[in-house]
Amino acid sequence: MTLFFVAIAIVIFLLLIEVPVGFAFGIGALAYGTLQGTDISFHAGFGYSQVSAFSLLAIPLFILSGTLMGASGISERLLDFVNSFVGRTKGGLGAVTVVTCALFGAISGSASAAIAAIGKIMVPRMIKEGYPPGHATALVAVSSVLALMIPPSIPMIVFAIAIRESVAKCFLATMGPGILLAATYCALNFWFLRNNTTITVDEKLTFKDTVKDIGRTGKRASLAIIMPVIILGGIYSGIATPTEAGSMALVYTLAVGMLIYRTLPFDQLFDSTVEAARLTGAILMVLFFLFVMSRGMVLAKVPTQFADLLLTISENKIVILLLINLLLLIMGMIIDDVSGGVLSAIILLPVTQKIGLDPIHFAAIVGTNLGLGNISPPCAPLLYMAGGVTRQPLSTYVGPTLKFLLLGHLPMVFVVTFVPPVALFLPGLLD
Repeated sequence: MTLFFVAIAIVIFLLLIEVPVGFAFGIGALAYGTLQGTDISFHAGFGYSQVSAFSLLAIPLFILSGTLMGASGISERLLDFVNSFVGRTKGGLGAVTVVTCALFGAISGSASAAIAAIGKIMVPRMIKEGYPPGHATALVAVSSVLALMIPPSIPMIVFAIAIRESVAKCFLATMGPGILLAATYCALNFWFLRNNTTITVDEKLTFKDTVKDIGRTGKRASLAIIMPVIILGGIYSGIATPTEAGSMALVYTLAVGMLIYRTLPFDQLFDSTVEAARLTGAILMVLFFLFVMSRGMVLAKVPTQFADLLLTISENKIVILLLINLLLLIMGMIIDDVSGGVLSAIILLPVTQKIGLDPIHFAAIVGTNLGLGNISPPCAPLLYMAGGVTRQPLSTYVGPTLKFLLLGHLPMVFVVTFVPPVALFLPGLLD
């Protein structure tokens, strides 16, 4: 256990001094193997076998699909369609941002892609209509987490592989909480802006004109709207695995962007492919070293010892669940959601097994918690990315972000943890 804490401390220190995540975990894995007295190459074969799993092929496919969606303007068509419903109400653009991030997540599974695609379009539009810049940026940041919770979720693919459970069930475990969280953020957005006098709203249309506008924008976005149906329908009908669904999504995006909409020229295709390859390479590098480190931990029985350590604090299930939530929140603050998912599977799964927690319920707890950690200061990688994309200073959006988190996401964490049907109802439909 001592060597484990030393290795984790090394990784955290390297992350805090802004060493790239992949290198931080690589050095941590090397330090752990060296201190343990084993040759790290002994575990490298296991790491390679894990990252070469067929299921992980879904990651580059969904990442590239999401990148191409933003480059080809498909995401903007989705925005216009959602905007036709509530865009002409006070606070409507904020609700449009939330819902579009959720829809974008149903295609790409990437929070960073959602920030890049939706944030660049919506934040300038909201500021132009009088929204406080901090509120607009915070809303994009917190809504981006919906892309991690609405399937297909890249972190849930990795987590399902790590705990050897059904990817489809892990997808559905965070879907219910994701939908509830989206509704909560929409409600909070309207509530926070209720007394705002600077927001300008376009003149409301008659019912007949509203129907025409919905029909017009729906027709323009129809091919984008169909995409989540194809992806999720293929997975849950049993026609396709998540990896095969990812390849379907990529082919579909290419066909729509290059042949139908004709908004994806070859130079943008090349740039998007390079960007997706870089992101995929970074994720796989992190995963490889995490699996290498995990192999050493499992052989040294560190997860079992950690479970026993937590149970010495208390054997009360509620207390243990609160401790698990706290650890996941801290983990999410320090590292990205993919890395946090693997570490939580390695370290905390034995604890949940000892208290009789359903692994699919645990998947929902992990997904909801790590999303909260990724937008919670001080580290908050997704929060800072939103600020970078929208070019707003931290002081303007950290306050609004904390209000969204404390009134929206944090209560959802407790709901998911202590009301199991919220997480287990949809996965139970697959039994």
